[in-house]
Amino acid sequence: MAERSTPAASKLAVVTLVVSLAAAASTLLPARAEEPLPEGPHANVRVGLVFDVGGRGDKSFNDAAYEGLSRAARELGVTTEVLEPSGAEDREAAMRLFAARGFDLVIGVGFIFSTDVNVVARDFPSTRFACIDYAPPMEGVMPPNIAGLRFREEEGSFLVGAVAGLMSKTGHVGFVGGMDIPLIRKFEAGYRAGVHEVCPRCEVHAGFAGTTPDAFRDPVKGKALANSEIAAGADIVYHAAGTTGHGVFEAARDMGVKAIGVDTDQHDEMPGTVLTSMIKRGDVAVFDTIRDVAEGRFQAGLRTFGLAEDAVGYVDEGPHAAGIPEDTKQKVEALAQRVIRGEIKIPER
Repeated sequence: MAERSTPAASKLAVVTLVVSLAAAASTLLPARAEEPLPEGPHANVRVGLVFDVGGRGDKSFNDAAYEGLSRAARELGVTTEVLEPSGAEDREAAMRLFAARGFDLVIGVGFIFSTDVNVVARDFPSTRFACIDYAPPMEGVMPPNIAGLRFREEEGSFLVGAVAGLMSKTGHVGFVGGMDIPLIRKFEAGYRAGVHEVCPRCEVHAGFAGTTPDAFRDPVKGKALANSEIAAGADIVYHAAGTTGHGVFEAARDMGVKAIGVDTDQHDEMPGTVLTSMIKRGDVAVFDTIRDVAEGRFQAGLRTFGLAEDAVGYVDEGPHAAGIPEDTKQKVEALAQRVIRGEIKIPER
């Protein structure tokens, strides 16, 4: 496995960057010394995961992916490591570092890795790669050693939209997106469709934090957007905005309304304020892909996960869903089954 030919200066820059990544062990190599080495038939399978913007501890999508990685280590006995890039310039280098070290599978968490994984996968054709929320190249073909893991976010968003539409007392609900891109528009479209499925007269107020990846880590902007929507009458606000969503929770708490989290159960971020969360099971996609590699049946190409695969949904049971009436849960479950059966078509934009 050889890296592509580059001028000497460029090679030096790549090597220097890789060394800096490896040296920053406290943030980039969180393998824990106290954990025992993996045992079992898959202990020789090595999996490297590179976090997206927000990193581990975002209580959202990165943490969900990490849970899938951790589950694979526990149940399959694979060897795992993670890297957390400090900036955009480190993403490709982090993936390249894992590939150069001979890892069997390298995973990038988030659409922002799509270009990077295309480049590195071509340079390491014997290494398997996976990218969550992968966006295929606009031109050319997808490398044959990439699994593009995608979700039907509009389906899970449809369900929480129905919850909001059924529970809103004002007939106004809100949505705060992070970066204004087609992926996040899917969340908005599904949410809007769910609201209008149960409350045709309800109004959905929507806003986005920006057009760059920084829009996923701007809680101040998130709070401002949520405050604007609440001022317009929204009494439930759903976010799909990474750590920008923390500002949405603060605004909802301060104004005495409810918020809906995203990706993982975000109840503990703001107990009493977070009504429920749309669950996007990045852990399912990560675990399934690692298992396929461990069992010798890696599936390259685009793979999509939705309600039928139990990979999206919402928090509808346990104490964290106590604020949702049982009849509302039953109505939403009936809608979910109709989506699975193909009776309801949810728009992506």
